[in-house]
Amino acid sequence: MNPHSAPRPAGRKESPDRRLARAVQRCTGTVLGPYQSAVVRIGFAATWLFFLLREFPHRHELYGPEGPWGWHMARQLIADNHSFTVLMWTDSVLWFEVVYAVAVLSSALLLVGWRTRATSALFMVGVLSLQNRSVFMGDGGDNVIHLMAIYLVLTRCGHVWSLDARRRARRPAGAGADPVGPVLWAVLGLGLVAVLLFRDRSGEPWIVVLLWLLWLAQGAWWLVCRIAPGQPRVLLDVLANLLHNATLAVIMAEVCLIYATAGWYKIQGSRWQDGTALYYPLKLDYFSPWPALSGLLAGASLVVMAISYGTVIVQVAFPFTLFNRRVKNVLLAAMMLEHAGIALLLGLPFFSLAMITADAVFLPTAFLLWLEGRVRRAGRRLRPGRAAGAAEQGPAPDVPAPRTLVG
Repeated sequence: MNPHSAPRPAGRKESPDRRLARAVQRCTGTVLGPYQSAVVRIGFAATWLFFLLREFPHRHELYGPEGPWGWHMARQLIADNHSFTVLMWTDSVLWFEVVYAVAVLSSALLLVGWRTRATSALFMVGVLSLQNRSVFMGDGGDNVIHLMAIYLVLTRCGHVWSLDARRRARRPAGAGADPVGPVLWAVLGLGLVAVLLFRDRSGEPWIVVLLWLLWLAQGAWWLVCRIAPGQPRVLLDVLANLLHNATLAVIMAEVCLIYATAGWYKIQGSRWQDGTALYYPLKLDYFSPWPALSGLLAGASLVVMAISYGTVIVQVAFPFTLFNRRVKNVLLAAMMLEHAGIALLLGLPFFSLAMITADAVFLPTAFLLWLEGRVRRAGRRLRPGRAAGAAEQGPAPDVPAPRTLVG
């Protein structure tokens, strides 16, 4: 029980109206899962950034003019499926380099949480532009990044563990207007004008509409904060909280759908039914970065069968355990270990990192606060002169956090 809350009289149950009012107040007045959304932001930004940096020498073959899927072929496909990408504006090599550089830069800025409202939109544009340019280059992890890049734009993922949160905490009361925000807003507005000029080559119009709505909403937010910081600002906060909380629920539903679909499809496969499914990828040279380790595991038939059956059981059961925290946390740890094993044994690090990041939306808040406390203590040991200032930032790890579905 929270020691700061007033004790409820014995034998009295809270009325349904009060419970509903308290739930509405919580959904509209607070950002639910701020630590989980921060982990999702950091994880997917890091995954995409590391992938772009690793493939930097091969970027022209993957997404650029030297790839087997040429620009004209991509233009024909996008004219049919209307996928959003700014790489169809021109086949210039210089334009491709600019888009690739913006994708790398936006990933790095989103990772550290600098101007997350703007960088999350740039991150989405970079992900969609590169992936939709060469649709046959991706795997399941790229599909997850594709979806989460869109969802992150609608969340308040910079609420904690970001440079934005650090700047808000250090900004003195009554400080003047921030000059960086309006300049960045104006520059992005010029980019949106360019999108309109090439709207016949940009693919789906709903992405363009979403970007314009985000740009206009940010401008309205800035004006309200300067002109009418009272009730209008409160209304905008309520709308932003509702959008964030609804999007977080969609992310959780998406993860559950991924695992439920994968699990039920595995049940229908004969190799999963007889427990030999893991054996076959271990024998493929393409998926054997450590041949000796893969051969050792493939020779242990009982281990192969246990892992095959365990994978199906965990994936099918996980969505049904969300309301039992202890069981959910056990299965969550099992799924993360499973993806770590895929990265090690099958040589799919970015797929595994994307799935582990998606799983992290269900991590308990208490664990994330404990992890934050350990990192802060390690930082104070490395910089003892700044221990006092670091102690003032963020909640202490032993302060009880409100319980939610995500922890």
